[in-house]
Amino acid sequence: MSEITLKGNPIHTSGQLPEAGTIAADFSLTGRDLGEVKLSAHKGKKVILNIFPSLDTDVCAASVRKFNQEVSDLENTVVISISKDLPFAHGRFCSTEGIENVITASEFKNYDFSKAYGLDIIDGPLAGLHSRCVVVVDTKGKVAYTEQVPEITQEPDYEKAIEAIKNL
Repeated sequence: MSEITLKGNPIHTSGQLPEAGTIAADFSLTGRDLGEVKLSAHKGKKVILNIFPSLDTDVCAASVRKFNQEVSDLENTVVISISKDLPFAHGRFCSTEGIENVITASEFKNYDFSKAYGLDIIDGPLAGLHSRCVVVVDTKGKVAYTEQVPEITQEPDYEKAIEAIKNL
């Protein structure tokens, strides 16, 4: 379990993010087209998992926009933005915002992803949603970098995530 905060108040996650050097657990989530989104489908590419509570918050929306912008300049790199928002919300957001360089994925059907990555919030007003995290996976499927954002209202450290991708 990790302790993070929501506006300074302690809340907890269901576990710990995977450690660098371990194999990233595969997952099956739902894309905005209702098709399957799997980590294993991107083997051989560098992957940024941008994980957050909901697109309906300013900080979460900002992270999708920022990674969309940053990944456009990176070769052999994919960003998968993951929340429990419905795929229709992901589609509407990406269409409205002109998001083209990010794959969105919803965990509304199957909760194996949250369990494997230990990132569900388990108490407080956001219980049941994802905590804000970034996981970078290398071309062989190993975790290269993780960030559990300590204050849920803060954006992730984009520079460190992008640096981790560039160092692969």
